[in-house]
Amino acid sequence: MAFGSFDSGRGQNQSTLSEINMVPLIDVMLVLLVIFIITAPLLAHSIKIDVPQVSSQAIEQDPKSVDIAVDAQGLIFVNESPMDMSNLREYFVNTAKLDPATEFRIRADADTRYELIAQIMAAAKGSGVKKLGFITSPAPEQGSGVKPAPEQSQTRGVKPATE
Repeated sequence: MAFGSFDSGRGQNQSTLSEINMVPLIDVMLVLLVIFIITAPLLAHSIKIDVPQVSSQAIEQDPKSVDIAVDAQGLIFVNESPMDMSNLREYFVNTAKLDPATEFRIRADADTRYELIAQIMAAAKGSGVKKLGFITSPAPEQGSGVKPAPEQSQTRGVKPATE
């Protein structure tokens, strides 16, 4: 507590007395100590439960996959059977209804028109197909000495690089 006087005209050197009241701080500290003493044994207490044991072998199910091949002439083959575009749409709808997890993979010749591939993709999307992918072949390695065939290395409308 601070004690002082408003009378400053006497010339006496009076200093103010400042102290922090420690009693409320000690009371709070003692209450916290009692709470921790009571709750500490409860935190260490555990209940033993016999949990059933099971084997964790994963069940492997191969998702059904359908390969759609398109050649340079625009012929469509579904799992190596020829099919036209209207039957392909029906096939997409029926297969997607039977098993929605069926994976469709498109494999197209390098000379196939993009328009046909876009039509196949639109038919798949419109019929509820969830998984649609492309099968590609890797490019030949640089150091293998094998040059790609001229029809594979050229892109329509772009001149091939000179060697």
